[in-house]
Amino acid sequence: MASFDPTTMATQLATAYTQPTQTLLDTQSKTASGTSTALTKLQSALSAFNSAMSTLTAKKGVVQNSAAFGNTATGSAVASASAVPGNYPIFVEQLASKNQVAYNDLPAVPAWPSGPVNMTLSLANGSSFVVDLANADSDSNGTLSQAEIARAINQATGNNGLMTAQVVSSGGQTQLTLSSSVSGAAGKITLDTSALPSGALRTGLEDPAKQLELAAARDAIVWMGPQGTGMKIQQGSNELTAIPGVTVTLKGLSGGTPDTLTIARDDGGTASNLKSFVDAYNSLETALDTLTAASKDGSAGGAFATDAGVRSLRSQLTTLLRQSVSGLSLRDLGVNADRYGQLSLDSGKLSKTLSTQPGAVDQVMGSNALGVSSGVMGSLSRVLDRWTNSASGQIKQRQNTVQSQQKAISDRQTRLDQQYTQSYNRYLKQFSALQQLQSQMDGTTSMLSALST
Repeated sequence: MASFDPTTMATQLATAYTQPTQTLLDTQSKTASGTSTALTKLQSALSAFNSAMSTLTAKKGVVQNSAAFGNTATGSAVASASAVPGNYPIFVEQLASKNQVAYNDLPAVPAWPSGPVNMTLSLANGSSFVVDLANADSDSNGTLSQAEIARAINQATGNNGLMTAQVVSSGGQTQLTLSSSVSGAAGKITLDTSALPSGALRTGLEDPAKQLELAAARDAIVWMGPQGTGMKIQQGSNELTAIPGVTVTLKGLSGGTPDTLTIARDDGGTASNLKSFVDAYNSLETALDTLTAASKDGSAGGAFATDAGVRSLRSQLTTLLRQSVSGLSLRDLGVNADRYGQLSLDSGKLSKTLSTQPGAVDQVMGSNALGVSSGVMGSLSRVLDRWTNSASGQIKQRQNTVQSQQKAISDRQTRLDQQYTQSYNRYLKQFSALQQLQSQMDGTTSMLSALST
């Protein structure tokens, strides 16, 4: 009788027993994994497009205007879509500044062992806080240094960033410097030392000879028009917002005459913004093309080639691109779609619309801001949210379903592995017994053959 290997036989039969189910599980696992990967790609593509729209929304409009001073040393300006083009004379008489005071060579004094030992720091706007210097001796050497006073001010309850204190040393001299965080006259610093014990520290803080104003608490003074006859604006900040839709940052004083701030239409900037929307949508369209591609010439189709939900999403997006807002659409802005769904921008048509209906672009494009969505971007964003919402979106629900499927497949795989092991052990036992029997029979045959001879 021909010999055989029990291990090989057991392996072959156990494999044959479980192979049909194993093939099915492998196919299901591959499908589930492919679906999960495709859902992640869809989430990424939709989120990237929505993010691009959010960037446009953050600009307060797709339409761009330029703003610049004739003399750039006077300042800079940013104009929003609502700014009215024109020339604005501005005379800067005074710039705003934050108060900064220094106290020179304050003496190191013995630390107070108990409190409270208070001084009050105030700003002209009414804000104030109390600094308790009791136990401010952080190194416990019995002496209260300027650095420890500065630390006590910075860490004082109620300071909340109203001012900062630091110690500057140079050439053997030291300064305790207080800097206000509030710009303009409202940020002027006042130090009340009346509650401090009499002594060298209080004397030093109250001595005018030891005090130095490094920067005055000044308001900005600006005239819209000639100095003295135009409209006077006095404020604590160098950020001027008196012109609707324009933010001006003042940098320098004017000469004898006002400088001219010019607000003009920026068609190139507007086209660039609209082009960013077009490019972002085209990237999304390309991703959808890949995910929904039909099988061709024997090649596998996209993961969602036959998925009605994803195809419906794509159809909705296409429909929303054609929607009319107050009688206008993206086509009126120069945005057109080819037969493959890709968008393009006709800058000439956009420029013409900007000339005749300057408000049309932002009206049609709208905003995707939460709670105030409008126009095309608002409609698109609402559809995207139904898919990408992290709590209730279609993608989240589908991923949950896929995860459940993958767990079920994993559980079935575990059971199948157990069935394989059981079958293998059973067959191995049987064939091992058969091998042993065959060995005995071969031995008997050999013995009989020897006797007969």
